[in-house]
Amino acid sequence: MTSGRSFYITTPIYYPSDVPHIGHGYTTVAADALARWHRQAGDDTWMLTGTDEHGQKMMRAAAANGVTPQEWVDKLVTEAWFPLLKTLDVANDDFIRTTQERHETRAQKFWQSIYDRGYVYAGEYEALYCVGCEEFKPESEIVDGTGPFEGLKVCAIHSKPLELLHEKNYFFKLSEFQDRLLALYRDRPDFVQPESARNEVVAFVQQGLKDLSISRSAFDWGIPIPWDSSHVLYVWIDALLNYATAIGYGADDENFARRWPGYHVVGKDILRFHAVIWPAMLMAAGLDVPKGVFAHGWLLVGGEKMSKSKATGIAPETLVETFGSDAFRFYFLSAIAFGQDGSFSWEDLSARYQAELANGFGNLASRTIAMIGRYFDGAVPEPGAYTDVDLAIQRVVQDAASRADEAIERFRIDEAIRAVWTIVDELNGYITDNEPWALAKDETQRERLATVLYTCAEGLRALAVLLSPIMPQSTAKLWAALGADQALGTLAEQPIREVGTWGVLPAGTATQALAPLFPRIEQAD
Repeated sequence: MTSGRSFYITTPIYYPSDVPHIGHGYTTVAADALARWHRQAGDDTWMLTGTDEHGQKMMRAAAANGVTPQEWVDKLVTEAWFPLLKTLDVANDDFIRTTQERHETRAQKFWQSIYDRGYVYAGEYEALYCVGCEEFKPESEIVDGTGPFEGLKVCAIHSKPLELLHEKNYFFKLSEFQDRLLALYRDRPDFVQPESARNEVVAFVQQGLKDLSISRSAFDWGIPIPWDSSHVLYVWIDALLNYATAIGYGADDENFARRWPGYHVVGKDILRFHAVIWPAMLMAAGLDVPKGVFAHGWLLVGGEKMSKSKATGIAPETLVETFGSDAFRFYFLSAIAFGQDGSFSWEDLSARYQAELANGFGNLASRTIAMIGRYFDGAVPEPGAYTDVDLAIQRVVQDAASRADEAIERFRIDEAIRAVWTIVDELNGYITDNEPWALAKDETQRERLATVLYTCAEGLRALAVLLSPIMPQSTAKLWAALGADQALGTLAEQPIREVGTWGVLPAGTATQALAPLFPRIEQAD
C-alpha cells in the first residue's frame, strides 16, 4: 500500500548511559505516531531510532564497571533500550547503533568526502569541555561554580566542573556556511519548527559561526578518522551521521536516494546540532539538507526538566504497568502542545484516562457494540433514510479526518487528536439525544433505531482508523469487535486519508463482544 511519496522520520539516537525516562518515551512515540499515520496513508514510510555509543562518558562508565566499552553498551542497549520500544508499542523500521560496522565504515566515507572537498584542516584547540554533555561548552553555558566548586567553571546544564582540554585537532570549516544556512532558514521558513525554535537558530547563526573541532586524540573509543588514525571522530560528529548511514549512504545508493532527505524529531536541547551543524555537514558533502527539523519541548515534572542526576526521571514502565501503553501514548501526544514544554503529573494522566479514554472513547465503543448485540443479534443494521442529525455526524467525521491529516502535516499531533476527538464527543451526544434504548421499545421505530446504531458503528470504524497511529492496541480490539477485519481487511490496510467517506462498513457485518477498552483503575490511597 505504498504511494510514491517518501516519508522518512527519525528520533535522535539516544545516549544509552542513562536508563530511558518518559522524556525519551515521549520523543519516540511522537515519531512513531507520525510514521504510523503516513504508513496508514500509503506513503513510503521509514522510521529510524537508535543509540549513540561512542565518547568519553561511555568509556569512563565502562571502566568504572570493569568491562570494555563495547560490553558496556551491549548490556545497556539490550537491557534498557530495546525493551523501551516494546513497552511503548513502537513500530520502528530500523534501529541503528553507532558501534555497528555499517555505521562506522559509512561515517568514515562521509568525512573523507568532506576532507577531499577541502572543508577540514588541522589545528590546535583549547577549550572547556563537559564530559556529561560530550561537548566543548559555548560561553553561554559556562557558569561560576558555587559551594564545593567555588572558583571553578561549571557546566550550566550538569552543574559539574568543566575540564580544560588542549589537543591537536581537526576542524570543520563551519564558519563558511553561515550565509548558506541563513539563506536556507529564509527560503524555507518551515525548515526548523516550531517558530520559536526557528527564531533561536537564526539568532544563533547571525551572531557568527566558529569552525568546529571534529576529532579527539586523547582517547580511542570512537571511529578512527580515515586520513589520520591517531584521531577519532568527536562523538557528535559521528552521531549525526546515523541518519544517512542507516539508509545506505556510501553503500546502497538506490535506498539512500529513495529515503533521503528525511525529517528529524529532536528535543530542543539538541536543536543546534541538528539545525546548524548537520545541514552544514550535508552541504559540505554535496548532499541535500533534511526536509525539516522539529524540536519539541521539555517534559517538566514538578516544574523541572527531567534528569537522572536530579532523580526526576520517571521510567515509562511505571506508567504503562498502571495505565497501558495506549494511554501513555494518548496522554503525552494529546496533553502537550507538540513543540512546547509540558508538565507531567500522575493526577492529570489519571483524570484524562478516566474522562477521555474510559468514559469517552471506551464507553462509546462498549455501548454501541452492546446495543447492536442486544437489538440486532450482533449484526450491523441496514440504515434507513438519514435525517439532518445523522448527516451532521457524517460531516463531523469528514471534517475531523481532513483537519487531523492537515495537523499531522504540520507535526501537530496534539491538534490532530483534538480534531478526531470531536467525533467521540459528538457521537456520545448523539446517543444521548436519540435514546436508542427508548427507540428499541417501539416496533414502529425499528428503522430509526437501525439508522442510529449504524451511524454509531460507522463512526467507530472511522475512529478506529484515525486513532490507530496513536493507540494501536485498543483500536485493533475495536476493529475486531466491529467485525471489520472480516468485512474490510486488516486495520493497517485502511487508507487513513479516505476515512471520511461514509458507508464503508457493510450492513450485516457480524460484531463480537467487546471487553472494556480502558478498564477502571483502582486508585491506591
